[in-house]
Amino acid sequence: MAKKTARKPNAAFMKPVSPDAKLAAVVGSAPLPRTELTKKLWAYIKKNGLQDKKVRTQINADDALKAVFNGKSKVSMFEMTKLVSGHVS
Repeated sequence: MAKKTARKPNAAFMKPVSPDAKLAAVVGSAPLPRTELTKKLWAYIKKNGLQDKKVRTQINADDALKAVFNGKSKVSMFEMTKLVSGHVS
């Protein structure tokens, strides 16, 4: 049996990305790795109580997040990552 090697972090995930103006309103404008971006997004969602109480995988967008979510008021956490990736370069 082959010895299990430590998983290397994916370089693409660690490369800093720059949020656009809409996303910067939520996570700040400094370039940061996708992992940090997601952490900041979740911190914002939790701080503002935007996670749906009944359906935990749903995010209820406030005005700042609505801009990021292309005007949608409710998105799933899986859809959120897809929508957010459209706002980074």
